[in-house]
Amino acid sequence: MATSSVPESSMAEFDSSSVGSDYAEIIVLRHGETAWNADRRIQGQLDVELNDAGRQQAALLGDRLSKEPKISLVYSSDLARAYETAQIIAARCGGLKVVTDVDLRERHLGDLQGLVFGDTAKLNPKAHQAFVSHETCQEIPGGGESRDQLHQRCTSSLQRIGNKHKGEQVVVVSHGAVIETLDKQASPDGRSVRYVLNASVNIFHVYDDGKWTVKSWGDVSHLNQTGSLQSDFGRDEKSG
Repeated sequence: MATSSVPESSMAEFDSSSVGSDYAEIIVLRHGETAWNADRRIQGQLDVELNDAGRQQAALLGDRLSKEPKISLVYSSDLARAYETAQIIAARCGGLKVVTDVDLRERHLGDLQGLVFGDTAKLNPKAHQAFVSHETCQEIPGGGESRDQLHQRCTSSLQRIGNKHKGEQVVVVSHGAVIETLDKQASPDGRSVRYVLNASVNIFHVYDDGKWTVKSWGDVSHLNQTGSLQSDFGRDEKSG
């Protein structure tokens, strides 16, 4: 079972010189903002590109990460909003390679995809009830994944990356529900779900024996400095 350590501060400190040989330090980022995030429209695995604010957020992330010279590689979901974020970051970090992994995609939300979250109960009550169900095996009508399926997919991906990059520091660009799921895997004490803001920095230590720790969570200080931090939208898995 995974175990966790809760960081004393949400301020992410990058120091790859201190990465141990028995784990990988994985900087997990949520993609920049999209117009659908701003509208609270459910994206799921629909391929929505970044808006101008999202591209600015990605650039700020890249500028921040460029101060860390020892990042080995950038992994990304293949969905456009994540991949473009990753490409912008990689370019600002000296042209790092970007490797796509479909297992880092957002949760497939079936018939809810494309709907504004506040309208789902009215427009598709069956799919809405499946989404809010506490049953982790509950799939969403229209090909949507259960939470168990999402968990298996994305935690396996991060473990594979960790096993491949022990002693290294790598970046992963993914999505809100995925990152929430990774946090749960590293937090078997069952603490409350923590929101995942667009362009936030979350640092995991992944060991090859299945132990994960969270070094830092939810850092958006790079956005605060320029007034680019959103107030409410794009906060969780509802907008993808």
